[in-house]
Amino acid sequence: MNDYAEVTYQSADGLTLYARDYGAPAAVAQAPTLLCMHGLTRNSRDFEPLAALLCDRVRLVSMDQRGRGRSDYDSNTANYQPITYVGDMFALITALKLENIVLVGTSMGGLMAMMMVAMQPTLFHGLIINDIAPEIDPVGLDRIKGYVGQQTGSFADWPAALAAVKKANGSAFPNYSDSDWLAFTRRLCDQRSDGSVVFSYDAGIAAPLTDNPDAAVPPDLWPLFRATQSLPTLVIHGALSDILSDSIVARMRTENPMMNYARVEAVGHAPILDEPEALAAIEDLLRSI
Repeated sequence: MNDYAEVTYQSADGLTLYARDYGAPAAVAQAPTLLCMHGLTRNSRDFEPLAALLCDRVRLVSMDQRGRGRSDYDSNTANYQPITYVGDMFALITALKLENIVLVGTSMGGLMAMMMVAMQPTLFHGLIINDIAPEIDPVGLDRIKGYVGQQTGSFADWPAALAAVKKANGSAFPNYSDSDWLAFTRRLCDQRSDGSVVFSYDAGIAAPLTDNPDAAVPPDLWPLFRATQSLPTLVIHGALSDILSDSIVARMRTENPMMNYARVEAVGHAPILDEPEALAAIEDLLRSI
């Protein structure tokens, strides 16, 4: 795995947040910075495969949103919503003095990316949205509500954790090998000192989904998506996704005819971004900027 610097910084409300900074290649002048934002239950490790493939050409920064990984958990679970995370991202941009930024957002991170572009459009040079849209398929949203926050126990060891992860995500990655599942599980989970394994997030992140769904998933982001049209934009779509449907993709392409699009076959929600179709499209977008 490529080397990275471990970064900690303070949120506006006093939490200590964590990020990985894979650094800019010294030999690449004006290398773009990929600012990578994970999905609801994932963390900064989600972008390890992408970093391994691109870090000779770009600077890649990924973070643990509050309540995930090595970032502080928030005692006020009402803060577990995109607008709060967006504030944390702007704080990270300031702390690291990031420039030449291309936003990469998986699922929830893609919603955040659209919000960030709408708020400060001149700050960003490109946008990569991974398997999410201004409108979310209710089938996938109901699935997420059914498991987020319910996985609160611990597992005896890595094989037990792998079995649970595979059960929850098997339909999204039907062609995964045993080694793929182990790598995926190790990105999602942490091992305690006693050898047990737990998911790497605060169960409280589920609270906004049940207490205030409109705040957790804004009902209409199409105006924000239209605001991204001035940027080179790529949408990556898992062909088996239950979050991003073909009909919603069609509307996105109507709203933004200049949008680049990559369909990742035999993968659901959400592509890891090391798939050949996804990687080729990302490289094409970077070359165009």
